[in-house]
Amino acid sequence: MSCSLLPFCHFQDLEAARDFLCPHLRQGGAAAGRESVDKSPNWEDDGWGAWDEAETQEPEEEESTCKTQTSYWLQDCVLSLSPANDLMVIAREQKAVFLVPKWKYSDKGKEEMQYAVGWSGSLNVEEGECVSSALCIPLASQKRSSTGRPDWTCIVIGFTSGYVRFYTETGVLLLAQLLNEDPVLQLKCRTYEVPRHPGVTEQNEELSILYPAAVVTIDGFSLFQSLRACRNQVARAAASGNENIQPPPLAYKKWGLQDVDTIVDHASVGIMTLSPFDQMKTASNIGGYNAAIKNSPPTMSQYITVGANPFTGFFYALEGSTQPLLSHVALAVASKLTSAFFNAASGWLGWKSKHEEEAVQKQKPKVEPATPLAVRFGLPDSRRHGESICLSPCNTLAAVTDDFGRVLLLDVTRGLAIRMWKGYRDAQIGWIQTVEDLHEREAEKMDFSPFGSTRSPSRVAQFLVIYAPRRGILEVWSTQQGPRVGAFNVGKHCRLLYPGYKIMGLNNMTSQGWQSQTYQICLVDPVSGSIKTVHVPFHLALSDKKSERAKDMHLVKKLSALLKAKTSNLDMVEAEAKELILDIKYPATKKQALESILASERVPLSALSNITQTLMDTLKSQEFVCVDEGLLQFCANKLKLLHLYESVSKLNSLSMQPSTPLSDNDLAKLLRLDEKEFARLQTLLENYKQENTQTTVRFADDKDGILPVKMFLEYLEYEKDMILVKKLDGDHVALGSFFFWKCLCGESSTEEMCHTLESAGFSPQLLLSLLLNVWLSKEKDILDEPQSICCLHTMLSLLSKMKVAIDESWDSQSVSPWWQQMRTACIQSENNGAALLSAHVGHSVTAQITDSMAEKKFSQTVVGADTDSWEALSLDTEYWKLLLKQLEDCLILQTLLHSKVRKKTTRVSSLQAEPLCRLSVKKLLEGGKGGIADSVAKWIFKQDFSPMILKLAQRKKETESTEEPVEIDRNVSLEKPGAETGMETILELLHLAYQQFPCSLELDILHTHCCWEYVVQWNKDPEEARFLIRSIDHLRCIVNAHIQHGIALMMWNTFIVKRLSAATYLMDKVGKAPKDRLCRRDVGMGDTAMTSFLGSCSDLLQTLMEADVSSDEMQAPVLDTEDAWVSAEGPISIVELALEQKHIHYPLVEHQSVLCTILYGIMRFSLKCVKPLSLFDSKGKNAFFKDLTSIQLLPSGDMDPNVLSIRQQFLMKAVSAVVQVQCSAQKARGLPEEAPLPSEKDKDWPALALDLAQHLQLNEDVIRRHYVCELYNYGMDHLGEEAILQVHDKEVLASQLLVLTGQRLAYALLHTQTKEGMELLARLPPTLCTWLKAMDPHDLQNVEVPIATTAKLVNKVIEHLPENHGQYSLALNLIEAVEAISS
Repeated sequence: MSCSLLPFCHFQDLEAARDFLCPHLRQGGAAAGRESVDKSPNWEDDGWGAWDEAETQEPEEEESTCKTQTSYWLQDCVLSLSPANDLMVIAREQKAVFLVPKWKYSDKGKEEMQYAVGWSGSLNVEEGECVSSALCIPLASQKRSSTGRPDWTCIVIGFTSGYVRFYTETGVLLLAQLLNEDPVLQLKCRTYEVPRHPGVTEQNEELSILYPAAVVTIDGFSLFQSLRACRNQVARAAASGNENIQPPPLAYKKWGLQDVDTIVDHASVGIMTLSPFDQMKTASNIGGYNAAIKNSPPTMSQYITVGANPFTGFFYALEGSTQPLLSHVALAVASKLTSAFFNAASGWLGWKSKHEEEAVQKQKPKVEPATPLAVRFGLPDSRRHGESICLSPCNTLAAVTDDFGRVLLLDVTRGLAIRMWKGYRDAQIGWIQTVEDLHEREAEKMDFSPFGSTRSPSRVAQFLVIYAPRRGILEVWSTQQGPRVGAFNVGKHCRLLYPGYKIMGLNNMTSQGWQSQTYQICLVDPVSGSIKTVHVPFHLALSDKKSERAKDMHLVKKLSALLKAKTSNLDMVEAEAKELILDIKYPATKKQALESILASERVPLSALSNITQTLMDTLKSQEFVCVDEGLLQFCANKLKLLHLYESVSKLNSLSMQPSTPLSDNDLAKLLRLDEKEFARLQTLLENYKQENTQTTVRFADDKDGILPVKMFLEYLEYEKDMILVKKLDGDHVALGSFFFWKCLCGESSTEEMCHTLESAGFSPQLLLSLLLNVWLSKEKDILDEPQSICCLHTMLSLLSKMKVAIDESWDSQSVSPWWQQMRTACIQSENNGAALLSAHVGHSVTAQITDSMAEKKFSQTVVGADTDSWEALSLDTEYWKLLLKQLEDCLILQTLLHSKVRKKTTRVSSLQAEPLCRLSVKKLLEGGKGGIADSVAKWIFKQDFSPMILKLAQRKKETESTEEPVEIDRNVSLEKPGAETGMETILELLHLAYQQFPCSLELDILHTHCCWEYVVQWNKDPEEARFLIRSIDHLRCIVNAHIQHGIALMMWNTFIVKRLSAATYLMDKVGKAPKDRLCRRDVGMGDTAMTSFLGSCSDLLQTLMEADVSSDEMQAPVLDTEDAWVSAEGPISIVELALEQKHIHYPLVEHQSVLCTILYGIMRFSLKCVKPLSLFDSKGKNAFFKDLTSIQLLPSGDMDPNVLSIRQQFLMKAVSAVVQVQCSAQKARGLPEEAPLPSEKDKDWPALALDLAQHLQLNEDVIRRHYVCELYNYGMDHLGEEAILQVHDKEVLASQLLVLTGQRLAYALLHTQTKEGMELLARLPPTLCTWLKAMDPHDLQNVEVPIATTAKLVNKVIEHLPENHGQYSLALNLIEAVEAISS
């Protein structure tokens, strides 16, 4: 009922158009374009009416700064939108973009119209010319089937060279005209409008072109015919290839505007006829007392210009060949007017096809001279410069903007400024014309109706729209002296578009056949990418004294204030509300007022009923012709709903004597279960209730079975005597509780409630849906109160006996939609306990009805037969049994997934802290064959159980001892052992799930899903290295090699290979173990996590190779599914994908595994000066990170000696680092040990070094000897003695150890500088002394070795040195020296 700003179209990709038109904004413009719109000042509080002229002169620096922002790029473009909304043109300099609308789906899923780029390119033909103005003119169709509708849209472009060119929607040039050599300033169009009354002159269509000192008007009919002909001829020329087709002539007039300094904009008012008084006044002003006056007033075309000196100029061009003789000046003007021409344009007509560019003419076309036209009068203001003028739709008013920040309203007929607005710098203006709708108001017989006779023409109101970009405000003003009726904060970057014309080519006949869907004004917002239009209701143009609608709106506001007022006298509120709603005249407003009363929370039920009844009685008392049927029906429907609410509330308030609780045997019989089945059901529900305890917030005011009248009326509506629920897909538990909760608790009469609801117009299907909503949503209360099962059974039996509940044609061989509706609700429910109970009740009621139907049929054929001992079979009964099995499975699975043993104090990853989704039968069926195992795997991941717990649960029945599970319980997770006591329960629930799903939870399948779940979660957070380690633990637990091989290969291809490749190239680039920052940048994880990752990669490839070998010795598994879940459809399971994987190329995997081990060693021991890829030749490098199933060219034959040398240096460096770590660990053995890397426990690095030597074609004995020497070098002689046993060439080793012994003795004798040492040195043989002095003990890593240990080392050297060895005598001397030192 007020002004509104409605978006009707969006841009698909406005940034692409901006980048094309403004290439300089392409780099930094995107960020600035997305900046939020600056907050506009509050227009309600501005005292802008008091602004003076000085305040509007803002600094030029601020203006230039704003213009440079990329958000203002649209302000610098030429913009035009077709009134038919079928084409938009955005042009800048030489480039232009044509946008066409397309229907597409938005991000919210709604279908909406979006502007997409249809054509873009450069339009300039002559060098240096730019686009200065543009118009999109829709042309009317000439076909009978679409009379009055737009056929196509012509784009008219004016250039600074003076050319005016006409294009099609696809950018094809139709016509080019040079009418004046000055730049085109403005293009404007006028189309045909049906005169509102006989006194209005019928206006012709025309296109007006403004130049700095001239205006050219092209006749609309001539232009329309020429453009149609040009378009047809272009199409024929393109089809035939003939370019020599001449276009038809174009008729125009050209006026030279005189006595004006500067012209910026213009408006062509059209043909006007002066009144006799105005005719005589004008003649007297021009010709004086003796002026001759003709009997008939002259017909003139009026033009208004804005610019400078005068600020606004008024021009009048006389029409026709015979002009009135007003004076000699007038005669002179008339003689010149007589020479004004309607001739064929002699200008050059340009053509261009779609496939060829237009050839530039060397010779300029002839330009006809302009007919002079002097300004008759104007608004002189030397300081004021006009900027734009906008003519109103009825040609009586015009709005003008100037450089002082003013907007002036001109009376076009009198040439006067009748109103001025201040404070609108750079304003953009437009008009909206609103027509009164005569059918909105109810017909009354009273004479003072403001609309008079129904045959009188509709009134028209005009509103001026002003957009102030400096303040980001769009305002709507009522003209001429009316108030502001609307204002919107829209941002500072928009463009207001007001075409001022509609469809060209219509006349008084064709324009009445079809109401053209054209817009009057629109706002283009480049920030939000939307186009909005302004809607202004007609009644805003009326004053409060004359407008009944305004009075009605005042009454509605008064009613709203009354309903919000805090008062205890509700009777007074009721009386005043009745009076106000009866005083309202319009039916639509009456309905709005009644809706606000019904939506009030303070008005009691009795008052609502009385007000609605009073309004309904008043409407019925009027004559039938005057009554609005829609309002009457609305009142009747609301009154029925109020009576229904009252009836249900009375039933709920009546307290019933609680019935005797049923025993377990009675409940079992009611559900048609034997004692064993019922006991199992009770056990399952008890376990489910214990594990499914959820803490919920409940307020004291929330009472079941109570619903406010407001919500009740919002939920329900009447349609053809049937009650419907609005948006039944939503949550309507409150409505269902209001109807059924008291009945389900046994506190209200079930029979009376069903009868009341059925008689009110509820369908049984709707009641069943509401009943199931309540039952399934209140699971906790239902499980605590088993007696509600009996109430549900009674309620369901009563609903099933209603009419149209169960189809009469239903028999035992068909599926009833009634029971299918109930089964669907159970399948979709995530409250499995309540769903299972409702399914049991549904199955029982179905069997009961089936038995009674079968008994009737059987009794008709066999009289007196005993039918108590048998049960009738039906298709619905079988579906119920299947659903019961599915719900029981889902309940057991849900119970397992809600069980927890984790201590809250332990560190938990954020990924593990996320809650699991609740299950439903529908989710499991849609999850595919692997959905069940996948849900259990997610639970195992959240609890972080080790693979051992899965095997333990499978053997639980065989293990009767309680100590063994507790012992294993301490190792089931990565966390430290806590005081959890629920592990026994977990094992029981897991074992029960194994029994329920023998196929879906088979151990290999479960390990596979756990493996995949862990690696998926690790990929989300690679810092959690333990997830990848646990994934490979599960991978190793898979027994079937085919599955193991497939899942390992999938892990490699999906998650591992890219990160491993990045890590390899990073380490090769830096030549050492990279720092944490580089690891995070290139690989996405820290250095510690990357070390573990490389170890896991090595384990993964090793497992993959083992699985490939083992798969040849066993068959692929046969995957099966439980009978109840055969219908599951969804994504293919992980196991099936794993079995589809190709076999690997074993040598390639082995080659990749060598690289992983090398990388792991570099990171683990922080090796430096090592480039891992330098250890391989070109073939080896090229084979890395390729598809493991492909056959690659691998290194073969003898390796380059240089590469072998680098490999040997690397391995010896790695072995030294291993020994150094062993030494450090040995020294720290007495101290609290730091937690080692999780993957380190399985790595035997000395053995790995020997394996690497074998793969790298190195002599393994060299590595063994180096390992032994390093052990002695670090003083770990006991480990060295063990390692000597593996060395083959012990002679070489002995000579190496001899040097090491000499270094130890040299340190003991020469570097300690003791007196005993010096004396002993003097007694040694000279040869030995010289040799010892040549030794450098600084090479020793551990010099604090006891002399007794060194003596053992010398004995080992003597043992392995042959007697003929050159250093044997030296070794003997060493024995003597050592013995002398030790003694």
